[in-house]
Amino acid sequence: MDAVEQTTSGISVTVTENAAAEVRKFIAAEDVSPETAGLRVGVLPGGCSGFKYSLNIEEQAQDDDIVLDTAGLRLFVDGFSLQYLNGVTIDYVTSMQGSGFTFSNPNATGGCGCGSSFTA
Repeated sequence: MDAVEQTTSGISVTVTENAAAEVRKFIAAEDVSPETAGLRVGVLPGGCSGFKYSLNIEEQAQDDDIVLDTAGLRLFVDGFSLQYLNGVTIDYVTSMQGSGFTFSNPNATGGCGCGSSFTA
């Protein structure tokens, strides 16, 4: 698993090469400028365990976002989400059950079977 880690203001987020390649495909498919577009990585209240992850392609960062340059991608992270994303690794996996983004979060104290919800 090749991965590129970015540390900004003490926050570290790792994006594997598989995940970065998939995000680049999504950015290319959107009607957004590749010079300013990026991946919004968020943590939202909800899900089975209390929090859930959110990924969206966006045209540009918001004024109050932290922008991380990771694996040749721009990650846009809001202040609320930032506290839950330190040390997270984002990967893209393909298996017999399907394909999708996965999160390995050392901050999670629990989770559920869906794999996209966690407790911190």
